[in-house]
Amino acid sequence: MIKKIFLGFSLLIGTTALAQQGTASPYSFYGIGKVNFSGTNEYKAMGGISTYSDSIHLNLKNPASFSKLTRTTFAVGGTTNFTTFKNNEFSEKAQSTLVDYIAVGIPLGRFGASFGILPFTSVGYKINSEITVGDQNRSKDFTGEGGINRAFAGISYSILPNLQIGADFAYNFGDIDNNSTVFITNDGTGVFLPKGSRERIKTNYSGFTFNTGLIYNRKIKNYDWHSNFTFSPETKISADTSTFLETVQKASNGSVVSIETRELEMINSDLTMPASFTLGTGIGIEQKWFIGAEFKHTQNSKLQNNWKSSAKAAFEDSQKYTIGGYYIPKYNSFTSYFDRIVYRAGFRYENTGLVLENQSINDYAFSMGAGFPVGRNQTNINLSMEYGQKGKSSNNLIKENYFNISVGISLNDLWFVKRRFE
Repeated sequence: MIKKIFLGFSLLIGTTALAQQGTASPYSFYGIGKVNFSGTNEYKAMGGISTYSDSIHLNLKNPASFSKLTRTTFAVGGTTNFTTFKNNEFSEKAQSTLVDYIAVGIPLGRFGASFGILPFTSVGYKINSEITVGDQNRSKDFTGEGGINRAFAGISYSILPNLQIGADFAYNFGDIDNNSTVFITNDGTGVFLPKGSRERIKTNYSGFTFNTGLIYNRKIKNYDWHSNFTFSPETKISADTSTFLETVQKASNGSVVSIETRELEMINSDLTMPASFTLGTGIGIEQKWFIGAEFKHTQNSKLQNNWKSSAKAAFEDSQKYTIGGYYIPKYNSFTSYFDRIVYRAGFRYENTGLVLENQSINDYAFSMGAGFPVGRNQTNINLSMEYGQKGKSSNNLIKENYFNISVGISLNDLWFVKRRFE
């Protein structure tokens, strides 16, 4: 019965994950959209650091961690984002919600395995501009939605008790729909024309990528030293683009309805998924505290802008710096529940790789959270908050101030264990 409940719950949330719009950022206008954090909520609370791995939480950032699991783990999490967009002239607010991950980890002796699904990128922007051509005034709206999802499966092996290696393979799929709609708001005589034109470009993505990982731990006097390394090589996935020209009409309620569609062309091409590597290290006392630092480098200069190519937009290699950790007052306390709570915090700074108006778009955030133990099987509920800023309001750019609230649950149980008594 429990397995049937989990299966139905996973299918329900999985269907939702593929249909959701997880961002409202105008920066998702470029490239393949906003790249989401591809880890569980407990690691997001530590700034996104993935250096630390234990036996009851899924570390999706490093596949070498799967063989450290001692219990079968089912993890699911989501985030609600509140963002304020500002430039020199206006300020707007937006809200979006995203199912971050659905994953299962299974211990298999010296091996470990994991599989699941998560949204890799999200696109969700609405940009309006007013232009004048001769005596005419025109409104031009840019909208986009969609993203790339990843269904993954990975395996890990413990070469030694303190040395693990692993790899995961992911199938990337999804589509991004970009629209450019033009209406004549003033034909020169003060008349608004209800019919306009829209260029719709839909790109369907599909293809495989993979990631490798290494974890090495050792004792240094009374402390536990943790280190990790991951590497994702450059790969290519297919990007099939269809271009449509539509005649549209604006209704009295303001909605835009397509009344005629004509396909112009279809182009089959490849998208380069850039190579990246992550290196991290940290120190602590097991089940007491940990602090670590991590560096990630991604060859985002290999990315190319899509149909919205602009001389003002370019890509460069990106770097991310992260520091984070946790603290547990007393993990085995019988007298105080609050002593068994895991308190987490972190900070990250990232050069996203996007360059606009010759300005690098940077992103930084502070995060904090807590893990609440539930029941006897080391199941836990993880809450986190993140406050950050992306971009800047100078040079005709937009500054995003965002606040994220994330909730995740990690269900743990013993599977494949033979019962002594039937």
